[in-house]
Amino acid sequence: MRTWLITGCSRGLGRALAEAVIDAGDRLVATARSVAALDDLVDRGGDNILALPLDVTDPAAAGNVVDAARERFGRLDLLVNNAGYGNVAPIEDTSIDDFRAQIETNLFGTIFMSKAAIPHFRAQGSGHFIQFSSIGGRAGATGRAPYSAAKFGVEGFSEVLAIEMAPFGVHVTIVEPGGFRTDFAGLSTQIVAGNPAYAETVGRTAEMQRAYDGKQPGSPEKAAQAILTLADASQPPIRLVLGSDAYARAEQIDEARLAELRAWRALSTSTDF
Repeated sequence: MRTWLITGCSRGLGRALAEAVIDAGDRLVATARSVAALDDLVDRGGDNILALPLDVTDPAAAGNVVDAARERFGRLDLLVNNAGYGNVAPIEDTSIDDFRAQIETNLFGTIFMSKAAIPHFRAQGSGHFIQFSSIGGRAGATGRAPYSAAKFGVEGFSEVLAIEMAPFGVHVTIVEPGGFRTDFAGLSTQIVAGNPAYAETVGRTAEMQRAYDGKQPGSPEKAAQAILTLADASQPPIRLVLGSDAYARAEQIDEARLAELRAWRALSTSTDF
């Protein structure tokens, strides 16, 4: 029986994963800004669940929930950094406060939670960080500059974390979901087309997001089962895309980048002594 700590369990992929963990018979520390939103999970999980309020932008709170997990269940096996959100607006129309807020939650929240768990995973010689990024963390998502900036940061941070934790038997996996039928494109997102000058870029994204809500190809329940399969892997990947749309986009991005890299090889290598 493993012990999971999942951030952002009130809805979306975090909620689907929390339910799957409970149904699998594992122990769960479920967190959300409002612990009342987790009451039904507590009823469902009984003694195997601990529900705690958590603001991931508070480093002291991050340390407290990790300590509470170990105090209640004796150990921590998997930390899932899932909490996050992303608004839609042109960079020009996005305030610095909005940039900071999104980066605080999506990037620093992951950093704070990871740092809180590192000493415990290192000491026990095992553990698995599952870091939710996005396909928008592999390629910039139009209209979501703060979100993509944060998710690119999550990916860089997690690559370094994987190198540093490998000698201790601790794994790190970056998860890159595509579109799933959660409220990420609905209530969780502020969508602003902004300046008409961006009608062909951000404006199109805003229209697509409104039309896309409820029609995304991904099933949250199937995503949760994929994460359970990932948790069972003895040698999990450093990256896992989720969804056929994310897979197609990742393949397209990586092939285009490789082609561009090779096309500019002569100039790139011309700078050596």
